[in-house]
Amino acid sequence: MKDKLIIFDTTLRDGEQSPGASMTRDEKLRIARQLERMRVDVIEAGFAAASNGDFESVRAIAEAIKDSTVCSLARASEADIRRSGEAIAPAVRGRIHTFIATSPIHMEKKLRMTPDQVVEQAVKAIGWARQFTDDVEFSAEDAGRSELDFLVRIFEAVIKAGAKTINVPDTVGYNVPEQFATTLRSLIERVPNADKVVWSVHCHNDLGLAVANSLAAVRAGARQVECTINGLGERAGNASLEEIVMAVRTRADIFPVETGVDTTQIVPASKLVSQITGYPVQPNKAIVGANAFAHESGIHQDGVLKHRETYEIMRAEDVGWGANKLVLGKLSGRNAFRARLVELGIEIESEEHLNHAFARFKELADKKHEIFDEDLTALMRDEAVTPELEHYRLLASRFHSETGETPLAAITLSVGGREKRSEAEGSGPVDAAFKAIESIVASGSELLLYSVNAITTGTDAQGEVTVRLSKAGRVMDGQGADTDIIVASAKAYLNALNKLHAGAARLNPQVGP
Repeated sequence: MKDKLIIFDTTLRDGEQSPGASMTRDEKLRIARQLERMRVDVIEAGFAAASNGDFESVRAIAEAIKDSTVCSLARASEADIRRSGEAIAPAVRGRIHTFIATSPIHMEKKLRMTPDQVVEQAVKAIGWARQFTDDVEFSAEDAGRSELDFLVRIFEAVIKAGAKTINVPDTVGYNVPEQFATTLRSLIERVPNADKVVWSVHCHNDLGLAVANSLAAVRAGARQVECTINGLGERAGNASLEEIVMAVRTRADIFPVETGVDTTQIVPASKLVSQITGYPVQPNKAIVGANAFAHESGIHQDGVLKHRETYEIMRAEDVGWGANKLVLGKLSGRNAFRARLVELGIEIESEEHLNHAFARFKELADKKHEIFDEDLTALMRDEAVTPELEHYRLLASRFHSETGETPLAAITLSVGGREKRSEAEGSGPVDAAFKAIESIVASGSELLLYSVNAITTGTDAQGEVTVRLSKAGRVMDGQGADTDIIVASAKAYLNALNKLHAGAARLNPQVGP
């Protein structure tokens, strides 16, 4: 019998700390439901004490999710932990994940606490958390640069206080696999009552070693891995969930563990997270990249045709490729539309909302004959912008681009309910569109990123544009989709502006394992 490897997904917490990747409550709920469909063991829903919005998101996920454990991160402070406890209260299974830094540089420079004070605070934190749940996880932030003797000491203390999971984070991605495995093995051997807890790892990818370090730790005795969809996360990201799960499954000969993940839900999860956050997946990304199962070389193609396993160690269909088949067309009815949205985990708030979304669906079906799940996801994301958040709205647009002539854009917007129009020239039609918008709104924001991706295949595919804007230290991504890429660009720009205007953008707290 193999041990169970617990998959702890932190896309909604650490993943959201990627610049511009802030998500609304509804977007987090959609991702959480997909993680539940994928049978992820633990969903870290957020950092409840960070803001009222984070608290509400964690609480909404705790109410909605029934099969996975819902977790909230908390610093080792009574106020943080109380906020987390209140947020996870509705969960069928709730966990509080509390942490404090343990490396000499963090204790001295950031916490300004002595090692004795850090141990005392950690023990107090476990006691506060146990008032809300018996499922308490403790992380030693920057464990990868901490002294081993001190880790042994603090882990012994928090286990005695009642922690059930001990997390060893490589917070700054400093470790290498052999070293990290040795650290895990030494801790498990030296910490009293180590067999009474689950040992966990949380690795960052600053040196490109997050997955390798995590897998080395699993072989050394770790039985929980903290990871994210697409490797999303702060700085260079976190260990990629899909790579961890498929490595353990594919190399069952060397890993003494198995997961309960439904791997056919991996690609749908990857696409959903990419679309919501605006972070595209690189084509050569393992498992979920567009080229992950493509074969260009004639030698490879010949081998695969003769026997798949000559060049493929996994089947594309096992991770969900090809699962998003054509579902709807222009003749599809309202009930079929509603049913497919439910299957995709998209909630319909009211009949009025459904009617409006169905009308948009019919408009899209007139433009392209085949409507895929990704099209519906993009359409419903646009619908999720509520009127009170839509300060800027695109009413009409006209673009002119001709060889040898300067491109021109004419834009008509609703700004706070008032119609305004502007024309502008640019180096291209997209540049002209952005300049026309700015001549109306005068936002003063800086364009950090402009990215275009096709949502589905075919020349009639919708183009999905991501725009990242920065203003006064706040960074926000906006997305827009349309069969006309210039219109999609204008929508994305306005989407980012609306989020900035509504105060939805915030500096993500740079805290956590």
